[in-house]
Amino acid sequence: MKPIRLPEPPGSGMETPEIFTGGSANVVHRAVVISNSSPSAESQCVGLVRALGLADHLTLYRVTRPSGGINEWLHFLPISMHKLIDQVLRHFFRNTRFALLVQGRKPYHVLNGGYVGLSSVLEVDTKKIVATARDTFDKEGPTLVVACGWDTISYSSSIRHLASDNAFVIQIQHPRSRLDRFDLVVTPRHDYYALTASGQQEIPRLFRRWITPQEPPGRNVVLTVGALHQADSAVLRLAAIAWHDELAPLPKPLLVVNIGGPTRNCKYGVDLARQLITSLYNVLDSCGSVKISFSRRTPQKVSDVILKEFAEHPKIYIWDGEEPNPHMGHLAWADAFVVTADSISMLSEACSTGKPVYVIGTEHCKWKFSAFHKTLRERGVVRPFTGLEDISNSWSYPPLNDAIEVATRVREVIAERGWTVG
Repeated sequence: MKPIRLPEPPGSGMETPEIFTGGSANVVHRAVVISNSSPSAESQCVGLVRALGLADHLTLYRVTRPSGGINEWLHFLPISMHKLIDQVLRHFFRNTRFALLVQGRKPYHVLNGGYVGLSSVLEVDTKKIVATARDTFDKEGPTLVVACGWDTISYSSSIRHLASDNAFVIQIQHPRSRLDRFDLVVTPRHDYYALTASGQQEIPRLFRRWITPQEPPGRNVVLTVGALHQADSAVLRLAAIAWHDELAPLPKPLLVVNIGGPTRNCKYGVDLARQLITSLYNVLDSCGSVKISFSRRTPQKVSDVILKEFAEHPKIYIWDGEEPNPHMGHLAWADAFVVTADSISMLSEACSTGKPVYVIGTEHCKWKFSAFHKTLRERGVVRPFTGLEDISNSWSYPPLNDAIEVATRVREVIAERGWTVG
Protein backbone atom coordinates (compact mmCIF):
# COMPACT_ATOMS: atom_id res chain seq x y z
CA MET A 1 0.00 0.00 0.00
CA LYS A 2 1.37 3.42 -0.94
CA PRO A 3 2.16 5.71 1.98
CA ILE A 4 0.10 8.90 2.18
CA ARG A 5 2.08 12.14 2.38
CA LEU A 6 0.40 14.39 4.91
CA PRO A 7 0.20 18.15 4.36
CA GLU A 8 2.51 20.28 6.44
CA PRO A 9 0.94 22.73 8.91
CA PRO A 10 1.87 26.39 8.40
CA GLY A 11 5.01 27.43 10.18
CA SER A 12 6.34 23.87 10.43
CA GLY A 13 9.67 24.69 8.83
CA MET A 14 12.95 25.44 10.56
CA GLU A 15 12.77 29.22 10.37
CA THR A 16 13.37 31.15 13.59
CA PRO A 17 10.10 32.08 15.33
CA GLU A 18 9.45 35.81 15.16
CA ILE A 19 9.16 36.02 18.94
CA PHE A 20 12.94 35.49 19.10
CA THR A 21 13.74 38.03 16.41
CA GLY A 22 12.33 41.12 17.99
CA GLY A 23 8.82 41.40 16.57
CA SER A 24 6.63 44.37 17.40
CA ALA A 25 3.60 45.39 19.43
CA ASN A 26 1.43 44.51 16.44
CA VAL A 27 2.50 40.88 16.30
CA VAL A 28 0.46 38.14 18.00
CA HIS A 29 2.96 35.94 19.84
CA ARG A 30 0.75 34.11 22.35
CA ALA A 31 -2.59 32.40 22.64
CA VAL A 32 -5.09 31.81 25.40
CA VAL A 33 -7.37 28.79 25.08
CA ILE A 34 -10.63 28.59 27.02
CA SER A 35 -12.41 25.24 26.96
CA ASN A 36 -15.44 23.67 28.57
CA SER A 37 -13.26 20.79 29.85
CA SER A 38 -14.30 18.56 26.94
CA PRO A 39 -11.34 16.80 25.24
CA SER A 40 -13.00 17.42 21.86
CA ALA A 41 -13.39 21.16 22.55
CA GLU A 42 -9.79 21.51 23.69
CA SER A 43 -8.53 19.57 20.69
CA GLN A 44 -10.34 22.01 18.39
CA CYS A 45 -8.81 25.03 20.09
CA VAL A 46 -5.31 23.59 20.25
CA GLY A 47 -5.58 22.42 16.64
CA LEU A 48 -6.21 25.99 15.47
CA VAL A 49 -3.45 27.38 17.69
CA ARG A 50 -1.04 24.80 16.24
CA ALA A 51 -2.04 25.73 12.68
CA LEU A 52 -1.25 29.36 13.55
CA GLY A 53 2.20 28.38 14.85
CA LEU A 54 1.50 29.47 18.45
CA ALA A 55 1.42 26.10 20.22
CA ASP A 56 4.64 26.84 22.14
CA HIS A 57 3.12 30.02 23.60
CA LEU A 58 -0.21 28.71 24.83
CA THR A 59 -2.02 29.11 28.14
CA LEU A 60 -5.00 26.82 28.74
CA TYR A 61 -7.96 27.77 30.91
CA ARG A 62 -10.97 25.58 31.64
CA VAL A 63 -14.53 26.44 32.52
CA THR A 64 -15.47 23.79 35.07
CA ARG A 65 -19.02 23.20 36.19
CA PRO A 66 -19.80 21.92 39.69
CA SER A 67 -20.45 18.20 39.57
CA GLY A 68 -21.85 15.46 41.75
CA GLY A 69 -25.07 15.26 43.70
CA ILE A 70 -27.84 17.63 42.65
CA ASN A 71 -25.49 19.38 40.22
CA GLU A 72 -26.15 16.71 37.61
CA TRP A 73 -29.69 18.11 37.39
CA LEU A 74 -28.51 21.73 37.07
CA HIS A 75 -26.43 21.49 33.88
CA PHE A 76 -29.17 23.15 31.84
CA LEU A 77 -28.53 26.45 33.69
CA PRO A 78 -26.07 29.12 32.54
CA ILE A 79 -22.78 28.31 34.18
CA SER A 80 -22.64 31.48 36.30
CA MET A 81 -26.06 30.73 37.77
CA HIS A 82 -25.16 27.07 38.24
CA LYS A 83 -22.05 27.98 40.24
CA LEU A 84 -23.96 30.48 42.36
CA ILE A 85 -26.68 27.98 43.23
CA ASP A 86 -24.03 25.37 44.03
CA GLN A 87 -22.27 27.74 46.44
CA VAL A 88 -25.53 28.63 48.18
CA LEU A 89 -26.59 25.01 48.55
CA ARG A 90 -23.19 23.95 49.85
CA HIS A 91 -23.26 26.76 52.42
CA PHE A 92 -26.70 25.97 53.78
CA PHE A 93 -26.48 22.18 53.75
CA ARG A 94 -22.78 21.51 54.47
CA ASN A 95 -23.34 20.27 58.02
CA THR A 96 -26.65 18.52 57.47
CA ARG A 97 -27.69 15.06 56.38
CA PHE A 98 -28.46 16.53 52.94
CA ALA A 99 -24.81 17.44 52.25
CA LEU A 100 -24.14 14.28 50.23
CA LEU A 101 -27.26 14.86 48.13
CA VAL A 102 -26.17 18.42 47.35
CA GLN A 103 -22.46 17.96 46.63
CA GLY A 104 -22.08 14.28 45.81
CA ARG A 105 -19.20 12.09 46.89
CA LYS A 106 -16.48 13.90 44.95
CA PRO A 107 -15.99 17.70 44.75
CA TYR A 108 -15.34 19.12 41.31
CA HIS A 109 -11.82 20.07 40.37
CA VAL A 110 -9.74 21.26 37.46
CA LEU A 111 -8.24 18.33 35.57
CA ASN A 112 -4.65 18.34 34.36
CA GLY A 113 -3.81 19.07 30.77
CA GLY A 114 -2.23 15.75 29.86
CA TYR A 115 -4.26 14.97 26.78
CA VAL A 116 -3.49 18.33 25.17
CA GLY A 117 0.21 18.11 25.91
CA LEU A 118 0.27 20.68 28.72
CA SER A 119 1.51 20.09 32.25
CA SER A 120 -1.22 22.13 33.94
CA VAL A 121 -4.29 24.23 33.32
CA LEU A 122 -6.02 27.06 35.12
CA GLU A 123 -9.59 27.76 36.10
CA VAL A 124 -10.77 30.56 33.82
CA ASP A 125 -10.43 34.08 35.22
CA THR A 126 -11.79 36.78 32.90
CA LYS A 127 -10.37 39.70 34.89
CA LYS A 128 -6.89 38.19 34.93
CA ILE A 129 -6.90 37.46 31.20
CA VAL A 130 -8.11 40.98 30.39
CA ALA A 131 -5.59 42.61 32.73
CA THR A 132 -2.72 40.58 31.25
CA ALA A 133 -3.77 41.41 27.68
CA ARG A 134 -3.84 45.14 28.51
CA ASP A 135 -0.69 45.29 30.63
CA THR A 136 1.52 43.36 28.23
CA PHE A 137 0.17 44.72 24.93
CA ASP A 138 2.89 47.33 24.31
CA LYS A 139 5.70 44.92 25.08
CA GLU A 140 4.40 41.55 23.89
CA GLY A 141 1.70 42.44 21.39
CA PRO A 142 -1.94 41.37 21.13
CA THR A 143 -3.35 38.23 22.72
CA LEU A 144 -5.18 35.62 20.67
CA VAL A 145 -8.11 34.10 22.59
CA VAL A 146 -9.63 30.86 21.28
CA ALA A 147 -12.67 29.40 23.04
CA CYS A 148 -14.89 26.41 22.35
CA GLY A 149 -18.09 25.13 23.93
CA TRP A 150 -21.34 26.61 25.20
CA ASP A 151 -20.01 27.29 28.71
CA THR A 152 -17.15 29.42 27.37
CA ILE A 153 -19.31 31.94 25.51
CA SER A 154 -19.88 34.35 28.40
CA TYR A 155 -16.16 34.42 29.22
CA SER A 156 -14.84 34.91 25.69
CA SER A 157 -17.45 37.55 24.84
CA SER A 158 -16.58 39.45 28.04
CA ILE A 159 -12.89 39.41 27.16
CA ARG A 160 -13.65 40.77 23.72
CA HIS A 161 -15.86 43.51 25.21
CA LEU A 162 -13.31 44.57 27.84
CA ALA A 163 -10.10 44.17 25.81
CA SER A 164 -11.13 44.67 22.20
CA ASP A 165 -8.03 46.81 21.53
CA ASN A 166 -5.66 44.24 23.00
CA ALA A 167 -7.08 40.84 22.08
CA PHE A 168 -8.50 38.97 19.10
CA VAL A 169 -11.28 36.58 20.17
CA ILE A 170 -12.33 33.48 18.25
CA GLN A 171 -15.32 31.38 19.29
CA ILE A 172 -15.40 27.82 17.94
CA GLN A 173 -18.88 26.26 17.56
CA HIS A 174 -21.89 28.41 16.81
CA PRO A 175 -22.91 30.52 19.86
CA ARG A 176 -26.55 30.62 18.63
CA SER A 177 -26.98 34.36 19.09
CA ARG A 178 -25.21 37.72 18.67
CA LEU A 179 -22.24 36.72 16.60
CA ASP A 180 -20.93 40.30 16.80
CA ARG A 181 -19.68 39.52 20.32
CA PHE A 182 -16.63 37.85 18.75
CA ASP A 183 -14.01 38.82 16.20
CA LEU A 184 -14.49 35.48 14.44
CA VAL A 185 -16.84 32.54 14.83
CA VAL A 186 -15.62 29.17 13.50
CA THR A 187 -18.36 26.62 12.99
CA PRO A 188 -19.16 23.63 10.74
CA ARG A 189 -21.18 24.30 7.63
CA HIS A 190 -23.85 21.86 8.79
CA ASP A 191 -24.69 24.16 11.73
CA TYR A 192 -26.55 26.21 9.10
CA TYR A 193 -28.56 23.21 7.94
CA ALA A 194 -31.74 24.80 9.34
CA LEU A 195 -31.53 27.46 6.62
CA THR A 196 -31.31 24.99 3.72
CA ALA A 197 -34.32 23.82 1.72
CA SER A 198 -34.06 20.35 3.28
CA GLY A 199 -33.77 21.79 6.76
CA GLN A 200 -36.79 24.05 6.28
CA GLN A 201 -38.87 21.07 5.17
CA GLU A 202 -37.99 19.21 8.36
CA ILE A 203 -39.04 22.07 10.66
CA PRO A 204 -42.76 22.67 11.23
CA ARG A 205 -43.53 26.29 10.36
CA LEU A 206 -44.69 26.94 13.93
CA PHE A 207 -41.21 26.19 15.31
CA ARG A 208 -39.00 27.82 12.68
CA ARG A 209 -38.57 31.08 14.60
CA TRP A 210 -37.08 29.13 17.52
CA ILE A 211 -34.47 27.24 15.49
CA THR A 212 -31.03 28.86 15.29
CA PRO A 213 -29.26 30.22 13.41
CA GLN A 214 -31.86 32.50 11.86
CA GLU A 215 -29.51 34.38 9.50
CA PRO A 216 -26.94 33.23 6.92
CA PRO A 217 -23.29 33.39 8.04
CA GLY A 218 -21.91 36.90 8.15
CA ARG A 219 -18.42 38.11 7.31
CA ASN A 220 -17.04 37.17 10.72
CA VAL A 221 -18.13 33.51 10.37
CA VAL A 222 -15.69 30.91 9.04
CA LEU A 223 -17.32 27.67 7.89
CA THR A 224 -15.60 24.29 8.13
CA VAL A 225 -16.51 20.85 6.83
CA GLY A 226 -16.03 19.07 10.15
CA ALA A 227 -14.43 19.67 13.53
CA LEU A 228 -11.00 21.20 14.03
CA HIS A 229 -8.44 18.98 15.74
CA GLN A 230 -4.73 18.79 16.51
CA ALA A 231 -3.85 15.66 14.51
CA ASP A 232 -1.63 17.47 12.01
CA SER A 233 1.35 15.89 10.24
CA ALA A 234 3.85 16.90 12.93
CA VAL A 235 1.77 15.34 15.70
CA LEU A 236 1.25 12.16 13.70
CA ARG A 237 4.96 11.83 12.98
CA LEU A 238 5.68 12.01 16.70
CA ALA A 239 2.88 9.53 17.38
CA ALA A 240 4.30 7.16 14.77
CA ILE A 241 7.62 7.19 16.63
CA ALA A 242 6.03 6.85 20.07
CA TRP A 243 3.85 3.88 19.05
CA HIS A 244 6.33 2.22 16.67
CA ASP A 245 7.21 -0.72 18.90
CA GLU A 246 3.58 -1.61 19.55
CA LEU A 247 1.95 -0.94 16.18
CA ALA A 248 4.65 -1.39 13.53
CA PRO A 249 4.95 -5.19 14.04
CA LEU A 250 1.22 -5.79 13.50
CA PRO A 251 0.32 -7.58 10.25
CA LYS A 252 -0.79 -5.24 7.48
CA PRO A 253 -3.13 -3.82 6.42
CA LEU A 254 -4.10 -2.47 9.85
CA LEU A 255 -7.77 -1.55 10.14
CA VAL A 256 -8.61 0.81 13.02
CA VAL A 257 -12.22 0.82 14.26
CA ASN A 258 -13.32 3.84 16.31
CA ILE A 259 -16.64 3.45 18.12
CA GLY A 260 -18.40 6.50 19.57
CA GLY A 261 -21.81 6.61 21.18
CA PRO A 262 -25.39 7.53 20.31
CA THR A 263 -26.40 11.19 20.27
CA ARG A 264 -29.70 13.04 19.98
CA ASN A 265 -29.38 13.19 16.20
CA CYS A 266 -27.71 9.81 15.73
CA LYS A 267 -29.42 7.22 17.90
CA TYR A 268 -28.48 3.55 17.95
CA GLY A 269 -27.78 0.68 20.31
CA VAL A 270 -26.62 -2.92 20.21
CA ASP A 271 -28.21 -3.23 16.77
CA LEU A 272 -25.33 -1.23 15.30
CA ALA A 273 -22.82 -3.25 17.33
CA ARG A 274 -24.15 -6.49 15.82
CA GLN A 275 -24.10 -4.95 12.33
CA LEU A 276 -20.47 -3.94 12.89
CA ILE A 277 -19.56 -7.43 14.09
CA THR A 278 -21.04 -9.05 10.99
CA SER A 279 -19.29 -6.62 8.64
CA LEU A 280 -15.93 -7.03 10.39
CA TYR A 281 -16.11 -10.81 10.06
CA ASN A 282 -16.74 -10.35 6.34
CA VAL A 283 -13.60 -8.24 5.80
CA LEU A 284 -11.21 -10.08 8.12
CA ASP A 285 -9.67 -12.08 5.28
CA SER A 286 -8.42 -8.85 3.69
CA CYS A 287 -7.09 -7.46 7.00
CA GLY A 288 -3.76 -8.20 8.59
CA SER A 289 -4.99 -6.97 11.96
CA VAL A 290 -7.76 -4.89 13.52
CA LYS A 291 -7.55 -2.40 16.39
CA ILE A 292 -10.81 -1.42 18.11
CA SER A 293 -11.23 1.57 20.43
CA PHE A 294 -14.25 2.81 22.37
CA SER A 295 -14.88 6.44 23.31
CA ARG A 296 -16.07 7.86 26.60
CA ARG A 297 -19.57 8.00 25.12
CA THR A 298 -19.76 4.33 24.14
CA PRO A 299 -22.61 2.67 26.08
CA GLN A 300 -21.48 -0.34 28.08
CA LYS A 301 -24.09 -2.54 26.41
CA VAL A 302 -22.45 -1.76 23.03
CA SER A 303 -18.89 -2.36 24.21
CA ASP A 304 -19.91 -5.54 26.03
CA VAL A 305 -21.35 -7.10 22.85
CA ILE A 306 -18.17 -6.36 20.90
CA LEU A 307 -15.85 -7.46 23.71
CA LYS A 308 -17.71 -10.74 24.11
CA GLU A 309 -17.46 -11.44 20.37
CA PHE A 310 -13.84 -10.46 19.70
CA ALA A 311 -11.98 -10.73 23.01
CA GLU A 312 -10.22 -13.96 22.01
CA HIS A 313 -9.89 -13.36 18.26
CA PRO A 314 -6.22 -13.62 17.18
CA LYS A 315 -6.46 -10.83 14.58
CA ILE A 316 -8.38 -8.32 16.69
CA TYR A 317 -6.98 -6.15 19.48
CA ILE A 318 -9.26 -4.08 21.71
CA TRP A 319 -7.94 -1.13 23.71
CA ASP A 320 -8.74 -1.67 27.38
CA GLY A 321 -9.25 2.03 28.13
CA GLU A 322 -6.10 2.33 30.22
CA GLU A 323 -3.66 5.16 29.58
CA PRO A 324 -1.80 5.93 27.44
CA ASN A 325 -4.51 6.41 24.84
CA PRO A 326 -3.33 4.96 21.50
CA HIS A 327 -5.63 7.20 19.41
CA MET A 328 -2.87 9.30 17.80
CA GLY A 329 -0.80 6.19 17.22
CA HIS A 330 -3.77 4.58 15.48
CA LEU A 331 -4.18 7.64 13.23
CA ALA A 332 -0.50 7.45 12.32
CA TRP A 333 -0.20 3.70 11.71
CA ALA A 334 -3.63 2.70 10.37
CA ASP A 335 -4.03 1.73 6.73
CA ALA A 336 -7.81 2.27 6.87
CA PHE A 337 -10.50 3.31 9.33
CA VAL A 338 -14.04 2.34 10.27
CA VAL A 339 -15.78 5.06 12.30
CA THR A 340 -19.30 5.17 13.71
CA ALA A 341 -21.39 7.95 12.17
CA ASP A 342 -22.10 9.76 15.44
CA SER A 343 -18.59 11.15 15.94
CA ILE A 344 -17.85 14.24 13.88
CA SER A 345 -14.53 14.67 15.69
CA MET A 346 -13.22 11.16 15.03
CA LEU A 347 -14.35 11.31 11.41
CA SER A 348 -12.69 14.70 10.92
CA GLU A 349 -9.41 13.37 12.31
CA ALA A 350 -9.48 10.22 10.18
CA CYS A 351 -10.36 12.18 7.03
CA SER A 352 -7.36 14.47 7.58
CA THR A 353 -4.98 11.54 6.96
CA GLY A 354 -5.95 10.92 3.33
CA LYS A 355 -6.38 7.21 4.11
CA PRO A 356 -9.55 5.18 3.39
CA VAL A 357 -12.35 5.99 5.85
CA TYR A 358 -15.47 3.83 6.06
CA VAL A 359 -18.53 4.96 8.03
CA ILE A 360 -21.11 2.76 9.70
CA GLY A 361 -24.49 3.87 11.04
CA THR A 362 -25.32 6.86 8.83
CA GLU A 363 -28.86 5.51 8.44
CA HIS A 364 -29.38 6.27 12.13
CA CYS A 365 -28.48 9.94 11.71
CA LYS A 366 -30.79 12.86 10.99
CA TRP A 367 -30.87 16.64 10.87
CA LYS A 368 -27.46 18.31 10.53
CA PHE A 369 -25.61 15.01 11.01
CA SER A 370 -27.12 13.87 7.70
CA ALA A 371 -25.87 17.05 6.06
CA PHE A 372 -22.37 16.44 7.41
CA HIS A 373 -22.26 12.90 6.04
CA LYS A 374 -23.61 14.03 2.70
CA THR A 375 -20.79 16.56 2.41
CA LEU A 376 -18.17 13.91 3.20
CA ARG A 377 -19.59 11.55 0.58
CA GLU A 378 -19.75 14.29 -2.06
CA ARG A 379 -16.10 15.14 -1.43
CA GLY A 380 -15.17 11.47 -1.78
CA VAL A 381 -13.49 11.25 1.63
CA VAL A 382 -15.69 8.49 3.10
CA ARG A 383 -17.50 5.38 1.94
CA PRO A 384 -20.15 3.29 3.72
CA PHE A 385 -18.90 0.22 5.57
CA THR A 386 -20.90 -2.70 4.22
CA GLY A 387 -18.68 -5.70 4.89
CA LEU A 388 -18.01 -6.17 1.17
CA GLU A 389 -14.80 -4.11 1.20
CA ASP A 390 -11.30 -5.39 0.43
CA ILE A 391 -9.26 -3.53 3.02
CA SER A 392 -6.03 -4.26 1.14
CA ASN A 393 -7.29 -2.13 -1.77
CA SER A 394 -6.28 1.40 -0.82
CA TRP A 395 -7.83 4.63 -2.08
CA SER A 396 -7.14 8.24 -1.26
CA TYR A 397 -8.50 11.78 -1.58
CA PRO A 398 -7.41 15.35 -0.79
CA PRO A 399 -7.23 15.30 3.04
CA LEU A 400 -9.50 17.61 4.99
CA ASN A 401 -7.47 20.57 6.24
CA ASP A 402 -10.03 22.62 8.15
CA ALA A 403 -7.54 23.93 10.73
CA ILE A 404 -5.13 25.16 8.05
CA GLU A 405 -7.92 26.82 6.07
CA VAL A 406 -9.30 28.51 9.18
CA ALA A 407 -5.80 29.67 10.17
CA THR A 408 -5.45 31.32 6.76
CA ARG A 409 -8.69 33.23 7.30
CA VAL A 410 -7.65 34.22 10.84
CA ARG A 411 -4.43 35.71 9.49
CA GLU A 412 -6.37 37.69 6.88
CA VAL A 413 -8.80 39.17 9.41
CA ILE A 414 -6.04 39.96 11.90
CA ALA A 415 -4.13 41.71 9.10
CA GLU A 416 -7.12 43.97 8.56
CA ARG A 417 -6.53 45.29 12.07
CA GLY A 418 -2.91 45.99 11.27
CA TRP A 419 -1.70 42.95 13.23
CA THR A 420 0.15 39.82 12.16
CA VAL A 421 0.56 36.38 13.67
CA GLY A 422 4.13 35.59 14.70
